[in-house]
Amino acid sequence: MGSPDSGYASSNEGDAPTKSSPHKPEPLPPSDSTETTYLRFLASNAEAGSIIGKGGTTISDFQSRSNARIQLSRNYEYFPGTSDRVIMVSGTIDEVLDAVGLILTKLVNEFYAEDGEEAEPRSKVRLIVPNSSCGGIIGKGGSMIRSFIEDSGANIKISPQDNTYIGLNDRLVTVMGTLQQLGQAINLILYKLSEDVYYVQSTGPTFPYAAPHNIPNYGPPGVGGKFQNHRFQNNKEDVSNSVTLGVADEHIGIVVGRGGRNIMEISQVSGARIKISERGDFIPGTYDRKVTITGSQRAIRVAEAMIIHKVSSASSPPPDITTDHLSVENLSVK
Repeated sequence: MGSPDSGYASSNEGDAPTKSSPHKPEPLPPSDSTETTYLRFLASNAEAGSIIGKGGTTISDFQSRSNARIQLSRNYEYFPGTSDRVIMVSGTIDEVLDAVGLILTKLVNEFYAEDGEEAEPRSKVRLIVPNSSCGGIIGKGGSMIRSFIEDSGANIKISPQDNTYIGLNDRLVTVMGTLQQLGQAINLILYKLSEDVYYVQSTGPTFPYAAPHNIPNYGPPGVGGKFQNHRFQNNKEDVSNSVTLGVADEHIGIVVGRGGRNIMEISQVSGARIKISERGDFIPGTYDRKVTITGSQRAIRVAEAMIIHKVSSASSPPPDITTDHLSVENLSVK
């Protein structure tokens, strides 16, 4: 659920679908199905809303039926390089597979099935897997991933390691196929991951990545920009630095980036906290939004330089191509 991926790929596209059982095939003997494990994958905001349901009724029902725990990253907490939220399902292997089966069934029926469609709809899910665990899925010379493809009938791709984002130690494993094929492939992958001691012990927060600060809405075009400096007392500790940078309203989208990608990158690289004023909240006498940078003097200088660079690079974009498009699409995780 999301956009196409590229990278290490091994596929079964074009072949006749194999006859696969519903989302859970025969258990694999090496694993202990009673051991607590987890699975993380991506979902768009619309899909996340469907999983949660009105007043949280759907997610509560899925948790009750599967006995698994289902957690979602907050709105605007997107997996780096995407505009998709993170879903983490935890419990025993059987509980996780049951919950994932319920989630995928709902998403496929709601977002992929069409009225009058005779063939079973094909969809995809992008799993988040630590770099260190991807080797086990690939296998020597790609033998393991090929066996998963043959056994499930699904198309499976593993994205290359992305060094664009500091601290990103995960890759995306994209599984494409019918609902049964998805379930079969995910089962095989999860059982394999459960054999990896590092994977089992690496369960952490749902969203372990640096989150963007106060993502604003986009406003109408504005003009100009100016700087304003001040200092504030950080709790009862040492005085910290804070700089408010005026950025033209029309350029805020460049600073934020799609799904908060740019502002997340600036925050990660500089170590500064960045807050952007809400739509319509301008520096007096201007149409400049307030971009407040907080941190050490060095962190502020780095963040300020990165913001100025992004804004200046947007002043003369090529025809029909925006700088935001270039910076986000061409550097995103595929």
